[in-house]
Amino acid sequence: MTYRKRIATLVMGDSLIVLTAIFISYFLLVPLTNPFTLMLLFSSITLLIGHHVFAAKYKLYNKVWQYASVSELTGIFQAVTLSVILTGAMQLVFFQAITLRTLVITWMIHILFIGGSRFAWRLYRDGFIKQTENKTNTLIIGAGAAGTMVARQLQQSHESELHPVAFIDDDQTKQKLEVLNIPVIGGIDLIEEVVANKKIEHIIIAIPSLKRGELNKIFLECSKTKAKTQILPRIEDVMSGKVSVTQFQDVEVEDLLGREPVELDIDGIEQYIKGKTVLVTGAGGSIGSEICRQISMFFPKELVLLGHGENSIYSIEMELRRTAPNLNISTEIADVQDGEKIRAIMLDHQPHVVFHAAAHKHVPLMERNPEEAVKNNVIGTKNVAEAASEAKVNTFVMVSTDKAVNPTSVMGATKRIAEMIVQHMDIISDTRFVAVRFGNVLGSRGSVIPLFKEQIQNGGPLTVTHPDMVRYFMTIPEASRLVLQAGALAEGGEVFVLDMGEPVKIVDLARNLIKLSGYTEEEIPIKFTGMRPGEKMFEELLGADEVHGDQVYPKIYRGKTPEVNINVTFDMVERFQQKSREELRRELLDIANFRVRDLVVLGRVE
Repeated sequence: MTYRKRIATLVMGDSLIVLTAIFISYFLLVPLTNPFTLMLLFSSITLLIGHHVFAAKYKLYNKVWQYASVSELTGIFQAVTLSVILTGAMQLVFFQAITLRTLVITWMIHILFIGGSRFAWRLYRDGFIKQTENKTNTLIIGAGAAGTMVARQLQQSHESELHPVAFIDDDQTKQKLEVLNIPVIGGIDLIEEVVANKKIEHIIIAIPSLKRGELNKIFLECSKTKAKTQILPRIEDVMSGKVSVTQFQDVEVEDLLGREPVELDIDGIEQYIKGKTVLVTGAGGSIGSEICRQISMFFPKELVLLGHGENSIYSIEMELRRTAPNLNISTEIADVQDGEKIRAIMLDHQPHVVFHAAAHKHVPLMERNPEEAVKNNVIGTKNVAEAASEAKVNTFVMVSTDKAVNPTSVMGATKRIAEMIVQHMDIISDTRFVAVRFGNVLGSRGSVIPLFKEQIQNGGPLTVTHPDMVRYFMTIPEASRLVLQAGALAEGGEVFVLDMGEPVKIVDLARNLIKLSGYTEEEIPIKFTGMRPGEKMFEELLGADEVHGDQVYPKIYRGKTPEVNINVTFDMVERFQQKSREELRRELLDIANFRVRDLVVLGRVE
């Protein structure tokens, strides 16, 4: 029905209701007299005109009545009441009399008929249609504002396949009550029981303020059932119109991390990036590319994407040109092992800030190829750092890892030695050099998550090295934002670490991923393969002798590290190709763990 036809239909229908209401009220009071008196005709015309005027004022002809609620009923009440009051006032002016009882009954019939006509379609949708459709029984966790909004939308939506049948909420003041005729049965400890009793096939977690640790607890209860579990989209996405409240999202592994993201000093980050040239090495990698995405939001003068793989650099360049069309982007295909090329690029672009994310990160591969770890992680870092110093870069931030603490692997050892080089450069250079350590990054290349997902696609099993192995985890965007924050906090020579909360068992991560993929452990089993060379049972973010008690920023710490005789490291770098892999592996670990005589020369640096 077109807009004009709809308006005409409503106006004609309301006119008939208005006239019917006033004539019925008159006949109820004076059924035997002549109905067509001058006052009655005058009152009918006045009431009719008044109704249409006030109906237009309160937009009764512009409402979508199939979604009518209390606010629409209030509009009807106001329009009808004011039109009846106007009619009474006009009677008093022109006839010096008022038919009060007739007007009261007219008001009652008027509201009943107008309201009934408007709410008839809503009652039909909520009653007949809902009962005849074959919908999926749905449990909503959270009977607050968000949960109520979700339930109302599902009840009103003809297209939705979900039918809310129960709420779960830990708030005892809501339990045993009903919201929108839906019972609030109890707390999260009853999820498994409710799913079984109500034949629930779908669970929606509708608590936007839920902390990740609490979400993990709720999801653990949901995972005991076979019901599909989803969560609300982010409130900011709903408010911006990107998604609707009923476009539920699958729970991701990132959502289950038992820690809250760190709030960053946006002004501080913007101050040292906005209007400046920024260079990122390893810009095509998972961490490097996300650093570039984050930088693009702070309006740099130029963003230089440096990487060895042309395809990955092309990919992030095209993405940034699409998402940040006004960003000045330069691309450089270069290997950090090529010192002369890196030096030329630095001198050409003269960056203000350098983020060094290029590195080999795969532990077992580097155990088998220690010489490549030295070339990329040690020599590559040395080349980039020296070139940055020569180009008079203001701030140099190196991406490090928790595996650099008391390293047991070649990868961890080379990253620790790279930290030593960066700290040495801070002493001899005017550039501020800092390093940032964090734990495993979910979804990054070399992360366990892509491996688990591939194994699930292949039907399993998921391979976990040891049932007690634990790791710290964070998301790629959060890791990248931490790197940017470190640049804003840098004074020079620091090793920044993030308070990453409680470590997570790898086997728990595997079980959650199996559940999130819609399988059970019977369908996708977990197989324990034993620890690989260089692996630790647990990781550390700071060594015992590096701990510095004070936070330099909420949840960000600065470690204390010894100043080293860098010549010992440089001597190893010059001679590394003369050694066997086993000799090289042993020497790397000795240097990284300070087991080499005369390595530490000046004691601790606060």
